[in-house]
Amino acid sequence: MRTTHTPASAVGNTPVLWISDLTGPGGGFWAKLEGANPGGMKDRTALHMIGRARERGELAAGGRIVESTSGTLGFGLALAGIVHGHPVTLVTDPGMEPIVHRMLSAYGAQISVVTEPHPTGGWQQARRERVEEILARTPGSYCPDQYNNPDNVAGYSSLAEELIDQVGRVDVLVCSVGTGGHSAGVSRIVREHNPFLKLVGVDTIGSTIFGQPARPRLMRGLGSSIYPRNVDYSSFDQVHWVAPAEAVWTCRALAARHHATGGWSVGAVALVASWVARTSPGLRVAAVFPDGPQRYFDTIYNDDYCRTHGLLGRAPSGPRLFDGGEALAWTVTDAVIDPLGASA
Repeated sequence: MRTTHTPASAVGNTPVLWISDLTGPGGGFWAKLEGANPGGMKDRTALHMIGRARERGELAAGGRIVESTSGTLGFGLALAGIVHGHPVTLVTDPGMEPIVHRMLSAYGAQISVVTEPHPTGGWQQARRERVEEILARTPGSYCPDQYNNPDNVAGYSSLAEELIDQVGRVDVLVCSVGTGGHSAGVSRIVREHNPFLKLVGVDTIGSTIFGQPARPRLMRGLGSSIYPRNVDYSSFDQVHWVAPAEAVWTCRALAARHHATGGWSVGAVALVASWVARTSPGLRVAAVFPDGPQRYFDTIYNDDYCRTHGLLGRAPSGPRLFDGGEALAWTVTDAVIDPLGASA
């Protein structure tokens, strides 16, 4: 049990839980439950990015923090703003859940909502352009730029070190991919303990990160319509694309069988990690669950919403092999593509 004098001290030391027989008999994996942090996994990197910016003098005392977010980093930056005494402006889009918007406001953040997607870069690029506008008119402001800031990657070293202490050797690490921060940061440290680590990335259909065409995306928190520089393409051994209905089924199965669940990223990661564990006997598989279920009460866990979007279906049977076309359902490839470079 811990007692703390600052909310920053409540971040970290999250539990791991053994998840077995999720998508079929056999196998099992360790899940790092980052939803046990006050705001989720990105509390770690938000505190680290802001702390490093203050140390370097890039963010002066009382300067405004401005960033684009779909929600989870917003909670972390609101926390960092309270801890270090900075006002916070968060730029988001209409897809942010009402409960997240209201809670971020309650935590003292100012919310700016873009109303139209960028014609090629989608909502993410529209948000980033709004951030630049706010920075230009706000002297002393600072943007952590989670998509390209190497401090975002370094901010997850504590997660990796905890995971090693808790489960020992990790042979396969399964991570969702959005900004690329935690997959790069955690795998880097874990590979120091096991140089033969296999890193499995989990993306959503409609995301451009691994060379797919951009499409409207229902799932938030993973995937991207831009190309974050923090994605370490060379570190991935395998990539899966998962569709929303498959993530919904898995989130609900996790809740019913293990009383531990979360959002889109958690469902997608758990689905893939369960399959990897069943098809890789003898290997120790670990997965990162980035958040908890609270913000998804009116989406993933709302039957009416799921029926409207066609998300209530049968258990996924397994991924299809990528054939070079468009991934429209759960798909896997060992040929990892860097859209801005070469195949890994």
